[in-house]
Amino acid sequence: MRRTLAVLMVAVTSMVALAFLVPLALIVRETAQSRAVAGAERQAAALVPVLALTTASDDLGLAMARTEAGRRGLLAVHVKGGATVGTSRAPAAQVAGAAAQTRASTVELDGGYVLLRPVALDGDRGAVIEVFVPAADLNRGVPSSWAVLTGVAVVLVLGSVLVGDRLGARVVRAARRLGTAATALGSGDLSERIHPDGPPELKAAANAFNTMANRVTHLLAAERELAADLSHRLRTPLTALRLSLDQLGPQAEPSRQALARLEGEVTTIISAARRPARAARSCDAAQVLRERLAFWSALAEDQGRPWQLIGATLPVRAPVPAGELTAVVDALLGNVFRHTAEGTAFSVTLHEGRDVVGILIADAGPGIPDPEAALERGASGSGSTGLGLDIARRLAESTGGSLRLDRSSLGGAQVQVWLRLEKVSKPALKDT
Repeated sequence: MRRTLAVLMVAVTSMVALAFLVPLALIVRETAQSRAVAGAERQAAALVPVLALTTASDDLGLAMARTEAGRRGLLAVHVKGGATVGTSRAPAAQVAGAAAQTRASTVELDGGYVLLRPVALDGDRGAVIEVFVPAADLNRGVPSSWAVLTGVAVVLVLGSVLVGDRLGARVVRAARRLGTAATALGSGDLSERIHPDGPPELKAAANAFNTMANRVTHLLAAERELAADLSHRLRTPLTALRLSLDQLGPQAEPSRQALARLEGEVTTIISAARRPARAARSCDAAQVLRERLAFWSALAEDQGRPWQLIGATLPVRAPVPAGELTAVVDALLGNVFRHTAEGTAFSVTLHEGRDVVGILIADAGPGIPDPEAALERGASGSGSTGLGLDIARRLAESTGGSLRLDRSSLGGAQVQVWLRLEKVSKPALKDT
């Protein structure tokens, strides 16, 4: 923008300067020429009284020597019927024509102009005074004047560029601050605000941004409170359900464990809803997978399901909170147990690339008949994965990644959750 303004100022100022300075330069040249011709006329007029007294060559020579033009050899006197005194440069025909006139005339020659002034004497006598004006005299002072005008034009252009650049810098600075604040707000920094600065339009935009940021902050706070309140209301029926299960005796232990798991999830939802969003969140994906497979291994053993965890021995940072990744893994593994027969094998593979982290959950079940339709509606129906697809897709897309469905090497379905790592830093692992 600053470059565009500078080019615009150069173009506009140059056109304005040319519109004024070119005619002014021509006027300067014409003024210099008029001044030189006027000087020649004064030189000629100085000899008129002498010619009225005498036309003798010696007297005329002495009079001519007292003038500047005579000393420079630029003066000549043509006496009718007599000799020419001085150095003549005008053609004889021009001199004869000037003698028959009553006004002075000029003749253009190579290297300058010749002024021919007729002088009427007593009787039928007459004379013509010739003054030669060199081209150097005609243009005396013109180059220096043009140089001054050029300097003025350059100063005007540079001054306009400087003023335009300062104005542009002010606009660009305010626009950059607005863009930086918008990026920070989009990254989750809800405390970002802008001090209005710059032109009125950008000040209005900054005020609108601050109003929007305040509104978003209030809406998110209200949403978190609502989510926490709704989650908190679930505790009452869960408590009643626990009391009922306690009366059933040991045979209800699996149900009590599932209820404890549900209560833990509700607690997690309440805590997450009341905690403000943070821009940078990450976890150790390998640790999450090890913990969840340890949880699901008991059920897999009861159902006779062979399982395998691959690639989760070393820490692998994922750009999502541990709680959200846990929810996705549980949802996808729950689909495996829900939609495949007992004894069906499954595997979980953790893949770490240069800019992505992939979690691949495969099974040996019947697979997904229509993967595209399953991705569109977020549930596979009778396939090996179902309700967890929409949860996994939203988590992957929140990082710029994607969710893919494919045929696994076990013969069934394979769900691939790819998380992008552009916004993940490299410090030591720490769950958030």
